[in-house]
Amino acid sequence: MARMRRKGDLPSKPCAQCGRPFAWRKKWERVWEEVRYCSDRCRAEAKRERTE
Repeated sequence: MARMRRKGDLPSKPCAQCGRPFAWRKKWERVWEEVRYCSDRCRAEAKRERTE
């Protein structure tokens, strides 16, 4: 059985759009190096800024 980890022990990195830190999530386990944004909202804002 997997050992529980505290949220404070999980890796984190800053969002490329807003700069706030966000923590690792299980659903990002295989693509953690590719994750750049903390939320769909930040990803959409970044996409909007690139097209303008």
